[in-house]
Amino acid sequence: MAQSNPQKDIAITLPDGTVKTFTSGVTGLEIAESIGAGLAKAAIAVSVNDKQRDLSDPIYDDASVSIITLKTDEGLEIMRHTVTAQLLARAVKNLYPSAKLAIGPTIENGFYYDVLFEEPISSEDLPIIEKEMRSIAETNAPITKTLNSKEDAIKAFKERGEDYKVKIIEDADQDDDFQLYQQGDSGFIDLCHGPHLPSLKHVGAFTLTKLAGAYWRGDSNNEMLTRIYGTAFATQKELDKHLFMLEEAKKRDHRKIGKEMGLYALEPEEIGVGLPLWMPKGEIIRSELENWVKQIEADAGYNAVRTPILGKAKLYETSGHLPYYKDDMYAPIQIEDEEYYLRPMNCPHHHYVYKQIPKSYRDLPYRVSEYGDVFRYESSGGLSGLMRARGFCINDAHIYCREDQVEEEFIKVLEMYRFYYEKLGITEYQMRLSKAAKDKSKFVDNWPEWEKTQNIARQAMEKIGFPFVEEEGEAAFYGPKIDVQIKSAIGTEYTISTNQLDFLASDRFNLTYTGEDGKEHPIYVIHRAPMSSHERMVGYLIEHYAGHFPLWLSPTQVVVSGIVDKHNDHVQKVVERLKAEGIRAEGDYRNEKINYKIREHMAAKVSMVAVIGDKEAENGQINIRRLGSKDQNTYDLEQFITDIKEEIATKALPAGFGEA
Repeated sequence: MAQSNPQKDIAITLPDGTVKTFTSGVTGLEIAESIGAGLAKAAIAVSVNDKQRDLSDPIYDDASVSIITLKTDEGLEIMRHTVTAQLLARAVKNLYPSAKLAIGPTIENGFYYDVLFEEPISSEDLPIIEKEMRSIAETNAPITKTLNSKEDAIKAFKERGEDYKVKIIEDADQDDDFQLYQQGDSGFIDLCHGPHLPSLKHVGAFTLTKLAGAYWRGDSNNEMLTRIYGTAFATQKELDKHLFMLEEAKKRDHRKIGKEMGLYALEPEEIGVGLPLWMPKGEIIRSELENWVKQIEADAGYNAVRTPILGKAKLYETSGHLPYYKDDMYAPIQIEDEEYYLRPMNCPHHHYVYKQIPKSYRDLPYRVSEYGDVFRYESSGGLSGLMRARGFCINDAHIYCREDQVEEEFIKVLEMYRFYYEKLGITEYQMRLSKAAKDKSKFVDNWPEWEKTQNIARQAMEKIGFPFVEEEGEAAFYGPKIDVQIKSAIGTEYTISTNQLDFLASDRFNLTYTGEDGKEHPIYVIHRAPMSSHERMVGYLIEHYAGHFPLWLSPTQVVVSGIVDKHNDHVQKVVERLKAEGIRAEGDYRNEKINYKIREHMAAKVSMVAVIGDKEAENGQINIRRLGSKDQNTYDLEQFITDIKEEIATKALPAGFGEA
């Protein structure tokens, strides 16, 4: 860090607008002390012109400065970084001197460190490592930093046999200012961009949670490392609350509930990873969603189509997928001296649907929809049950429109999102305007069109009144998009829906219409998938409802059981009556106690259990126990049928839906 003039006065602007004068070279800690002893005691780092710095770093020029404490999200992340890079890494080296350290970043609610162990470790070793971490933390040792040349940094880690650190430094695009942190006189050092806590006394409550495998630099051609995960919070109370929530979240995990309910099989070995196998009960949920959406789309003027799941390489060259998206596509299939690819998206096929019949301005907008299977070669480490798979069926559609129609159509799609979410009881989500970054390797190089289409998307969001954030670098390669970010009940954030504006397809596919002037004009294309894919949406809804589906989506809506065997004939008649009315009903004819059968069906997330005894059989009644309720109520059979058909038709949410 170059020192400009250590004797000059500099102006430091604080968050409240106060400007204070200091001598050049003042540190964050000294600024905190000038404000108050309490702040200095709580300070752990400093933000200088919105860049995080260590508390001991000198500030040489005028700057805007804020003091970071553990009470902020920034402070919590810095503390977690210190726990992983200074506590976990040092504890591992103390216990396993031959281990080699790779990387140790923070992640949401925690951290991890990738390590190469000479001998494998197991989850049983985590308490031992954690105990060593606590022992180190109790020393309250100061954490200091030195700035080193590339040569000196490489030498320091070569002496310690830390091959991965050496490789990171060698590959770095810099020659100076490599930051090495150490604790007191322990001799332990780690390479890090920082900042870190000023001392270990600021470490909060932490625990190690699990082990996993991870390839060095995410490349399957490299060696497999052991990834140690952990979490940390400012206080033990906050940590305990987080761990409790994690345990509760396990009850909602779609992989667990889906297996228990018999909805699908995840990644059968003989079929392939990332390729779910839908079972009959799971297909019921898929079909109900699809039929509902198809009716909504038909009412909104969409034209349903069916297109092939693969196409020639030339098709994806034209669309831009091969130049920009090839790494996420399956390898080509050689057929009659030509290469074919499984489609990663439906859009190129839909463009040819549009092209089959010439369009005039009167024919627009032209809306094409399809529940179409697509295939993407996600890395095996990125797969996550139904939430991230390699083969899935997407609720896709493309709207071909004039420039003057784009905003209105964009808004209609957003309104469709809102309708679906309200009906499904989805209330917590965030809209994100995903924009391009000026990286020509990832995005089409046409910045005037980027500016125009990003403004259209922004104006549409502002008109409909949805709150949204803007994020650079997250756009599709062919245009900006609105991503709906949603957090599942187990805490994982996903993009559940997308609404994209494409200015590229018109040129690449020669998509035009005849205007009022008799001339050909380019088309704008809106790509939209409000209901995501079957896989991700069903996985999300399983966790959202904790398996307690609304009646219209429930695979088994009613199970009918007699109290004793003599009631089975009547049970069968009731089941047949319910089925005749389109109600998904089953009979339970087992010779088991009725309370046992009720408990079993409730555990299997059956929406209702109908019990028939002597009184019910004689009076044409059924006694109903609903999932999520301890009450049992008796109904006239015909009235019961009328009531639940109304509940199914209106897609009502049950009282207390989503409770585990």
